[in-house]
Amino acid sequence: MLKRLRAFARHLGGELLALSLAARDPRTPWPARVLALLVLAYALSPIDLIPDFIPVLGQLDDLLLVPAGLWLALRLIPPQVLADARAQAAAQPTRLARSAWGLALMLVLYALAAYLLWSWWAHRS
Repeated sequence: MLKRLRAFARHLGGELLALSLAARDPRTPWPARVLALLVLAYALSPIDLIPDFIPVLGQLDDLLLVPAGLWLALRLIPPQVLADARAQAAAQPTRLARSAWGLALMLVLYALAAYLLWSWWAHRS
């Protein structure tokens, strides 16, 4: 079981690298680029929706949100672009590092969500 999880994590890392390469390709449509950047920002950000120190739930968001976002983003990328990106990722396997830009984007999105929630709550009263 642990061996399969490690293989899945390795495959997921390779797909994230391919997504990163495909997002930079000029043949990728802009909606796919935006979603790819959001998925990459969330996956590489040190801040999660549910913090990892919370048992089970902390890892559950990583096990559900990242693969679901990755699946959707990969479906929006043209097949030839994705094939080229996967070939390039396989030829030069590198590890994606934590991203300061991803952290900044996630902080802005969380702040925006908190503001919208507070605004809705304040106007409801």
